[in-house]
Amino acid sequence: MSLPPEKASELKQLIHQQLSKMDVHGRIREILAETIREELAPDQQQLSSEDLIKALRRRGIIDDVMKELNFVTDNVDQELPPSPKQSVCFADRQSTLLKKNFHDGFLLEVHRESLGDGTRMADSTTMLSISDPIHMVLIKTDIFGETTLVASYFLEWRSVLGSENGVTNLTVELMGVGTESKVSVGILNIKLEMYPPLNQTLSQEVVNTQLALERQKTAEKERLFLVYAKQWWREYLQIRPSHNSRLVKIFAQDENGINRPVCSYVKPLRAGRLLDTPRQAARFVNVLGYERAPVIGGGGKQEQWCTLLAFLCRNKGDCEDHANLLCSLLLGYGLEAFVCVGTKAKGVPHAWVMTCGTDGTITFWESLTGHRYIHKSTNPDEPPVAEQPKPLYPYRTVGCVFNHQMFLGNCQSSDSVEICVFDLNDESKWKPMSEEAIKSVCAPGATTSLPPFPPLCASTIDASVTSNEIEMQLRLLVSEHRKDLGLTTVWEDQLSYLLSPALASYEFERTTSISAGNEEFQDAIRRAVPDGHTFKGFPIHFVYRNARRAFATCLRSPFCEEIICCRGDQVRLAVRVRVFTYPESACAVWIMFACKYRSVL
Repeated sequence: MSLPPEKASELKQLIHQQLSKMDVHGRIREILAETIREELAPDQQQLSSEDLIKALRRRGIIDDVMKELNFVTDNVDQELPPSPKQSVCFADRQSTLLKKNFHDGFLLEVHRESLGDGTRMADSTTMLSISDPIHMVLIKTDIFGETTLVASYFLEWRSVLGSENGVTNLTVELMGVGTESKVSVGILNIKLEMYPPLNQTLSQEVVNTQLALERQKTAEKERLFLVYAKQWWREYLQIRPSHNSRLVKIFAQDENGINRPVCSYVKPLRAGRLLDTPRQAARFVNVLGYERAPVIGGGGKQEQWCTLLAFLCRNKGDCEDHANLLCSLLLGYGLEAFVCVGTKAKGVPHAWVMTCGTDGTITFWESLTGHRYIHKSTNPDEPPVAEQPKPLYPYRTVGCVFNHQMFLGNCQSSDSVEICVFDLNDESKWKPMSEEAIKSVCAPGATTSLPPFPPLCASTIDASVTSNEIEMQLRLLVSEHRKDLGLTTVWEDQLSYLLSPALASYEFERTTSISAGNEEFQDAIRRAVPDGHTFKGFPIHFVYRNARRAFATCLRSPFCEEIICCRGDQVRLAVRVRVFTYPESACAVWIMFACKYRSVL
């Protein structure tokens, strides 16, 4: 079938737009630079087109592009009808190049736990007093599985209480996030309907009056808290002028650029039956992706603390997002937990979690790694009886600690974590904010606070199926890579199976800090490897499920590359993948490559 010139030009334009949207040119430039840096000899200055195509195919760019270019026509055997409408479009997970209409419905339960009688339907007057908004988050997922936060919007739903038939239609403008919080990203048409229908509706005037009174009350509470915070800060600086340089964070901007008290980002969160222990909760937070807020231009770190729903929806965030979530989960387990704001090595701003035991034990929890550290302060004025070991934790200074009820500024002579005393009841060392002031803007039900945290969702990932899929993809990638090197590939299924206990042991150790099961694994490997043969294994851990991306990362390790490109007599290869699932479809992916071969002198 031949296309008319104007249609061919139109098709080229659509393909160009799709390639631009996928940022294919940028990815090719990255792979080109990486290939030249890592694979060419120092004296070799040119890269052939064959080498570039191999690099693109190995990293999955060609397959991903071809997968995206899906042409949709009514009948390929007929000529295209002369129509002003686009007859060709590109399939995409989120949208197409043509207009995309989102049409979906959600059933949201309206309730308040403190109302008392849960067996009786609340009337319209009672529901008017429920001030929690509906939090909507818009996420974009690209073809590589990377998520981007597009918009976050708090919907005031109570206007439906004043509609005659219990149905109302709203049009809201969604704004961007972070540095684009003043830029419109689209219009959303919303239809709200009460079910079951209300026996008695309120007048729109009553609803509007209530909302206006709440806005006025909220503004007054925020004004009073701001006045108090300024006075607290002046008093804090009067203790010691050098406090001005400490990281005492009272307010933080959310994804919409709104300043909120940091205490409002933390609330006790129960994980139900999805997480059994605090350490398992720490592992869950650890496997959520880490990504710093994007910065336009130079000048330092972009300020953005995400609300919990936005953080969980995009499955990645900055260190503050991880620390807030971990602190909320530990509070849910009944621990006395605080978020610490300070610096780590080289003065880089950082946030982590601290728990205070009933026996006075201070434990630091690093939310990005899941590691735990016991803190023992040292007195710099006393001569040491013995040489003090260097602290294992990476933290350098601490400016303040907070949770959902308390905020305390560090007013000790030094903010060095190593010599800090974390006796939070000693006001000569920690200056507290008024708990009543914090409660006025951060307590549940306060009109200025964020809505209740959403419950965690169970994982939708089938661990066994996903493990098998990634393992098969890795086998193909290894075989193709060895074929390019002129090597044959022989897989040994039994050896692959024997690697499973090791992967389970690694994940168990990450979660509990207890090593178990290595003795059985080592004994099995000794039995599987004949005398005169050599065994090599390389385990690696990821928090994503992209096999090509993982394989490209593995090849950067000389130890793994030595196994994958193993040469010798009777070479047998093995690979095992084990996916461990966590709530919100987060996962820990363990991969182990191994080989055995006859040693030749």
